[in-house]
Amino acid sequence: MTQTSSGVTDTEIILGVSAAFSGPSRGLGIELYRGASAYFTHINQQGGISGRKVVLKTYDDGYQPDPSVKNTLQLMLEDEVFLLFGYVGTPTVTRVLPMLKKFQDRNIFLFFPFTGAQPQREPPYGDFAFNLRASYRQETAGLVDNFVRINRKRIAVFYQADAYGRSGWAGVRSALKRHGEQIVGEATYRRGEKFTGSMRKQVEILKASDPEAVICIGAYAACAAFARDAVDLGLRVPIANLSFVGSENLLKLLTEGQENSDPYTQLLVNSQVVPSYEETSTPAVQEYREMMQQYAPQPPEELVKEDYTPFAQSFVSLEGFLNAKLMVEILRRVGDNPQRSQLEDAVFSVRDFDLGIGEQVSFGPDRRQGLQRVYYTVVENGRFVTLDNWEDRFGIK
Repeated sequence: MTQTSSGVTDTEIILGVSAAFSGPSRGLGIELYRGASAYFTHINQQGGISGRKVVLKTYDDGYQPDPSVKNTLQLMLEDEVFLLFGYVGTPTVTRVLPMLKKFQDRNIFLFFPFTGAQPQREPPYGDFAFNLRASYRQETAGLVDNFVRINRKRIAVFYQADAYGRSGWAGVRSALKRHGEQIVGEATYRRGEKFTGSMRKQVEILKASDPEAVICIGAYAACAAFARDAVDLGLRVPIANLSFVGSENLLKLLTEGQENSDPYTQLLVNSQVVPSYEETSTPAVQEYREMMQQYAPQPPEELVKEDYTPFAQSFVSLEGFLNAKLMVEILRRVGDNPQRSQLEDAVFSVRDFDLGIGEQVSFGPDRRQGLQRVYYTVVENGRFVTLDNWEDRFGIK
């Protein structure tokens, strides 16, 4: 097996992944990886890309910055992967971006991280990453606009005390300012909190501000704990979560072992950056469901040391699937002799590309984010479904 270029052999194209496969946010890394693996497995079984299989070189960072930095150095300098793909989280990605800038002569790009934060979307690091998903700024603006429209203007924020939380907090503040409003209350928690932890103090802080809605910027374990304690302490207002939360993992924590989980779920509204996996009339959703069933993708065995039961479908694995689908299209456009130096031009050649979700993807030198749309979901019969009418669901009676 001869090496023809960094990260490329005569039989493989090697992509580098550092993501959370351990810790309280492991469901995010596992599901994102599983969705991508389903599509890559399909492509590899069809003969790969110009005869080369797509291979994921994967490390666990537990959703912590220091391991992510260490893994990225390993991937870039030792493993010499072709590109970085499918990273999870703002605190990890924001620490990795300066390394991409430092080693920019190697032409290593980060593709489709699972984060909607701004640092990889603007100077000085925007040139080193490509995003598929809509941004947290777009998600928070959509949530605020909808709440204000139904006259829920007193909005409080519960957020993770790090770069991710601050990015979402800034989005909420900016969106409220446009309406002449401001955040009425805020409470934070430390990254890595578990569902078994208490969020009563945070709930009491926000309850004192008399909010009409709360927007949460966090991961599923902490956000589920907050939603649980909010209900138990009588804070009965809509609780919104961003796509990063991991909706199915959140719902599982809130409903498992509950005789009646309705009080904990009926006021949830989660924004999403991909359509619902229940929308089987959407071509890419149908494709995703078939491939997840056919290939039953598993995370790397050596990385998963804690119990985890994968979901048949989830918003996170659907996003991973779409990431992989677009990644394959870009790798095809690089040509038969892939070089890292050709990657940017290959991405910029993607114009009005149909991913199969009803929104076309376009990139360009001034457009490094492929999708713009935000979707909204609520819980019905134990699953997240598309929200059709904000007024009916959350209007103040």
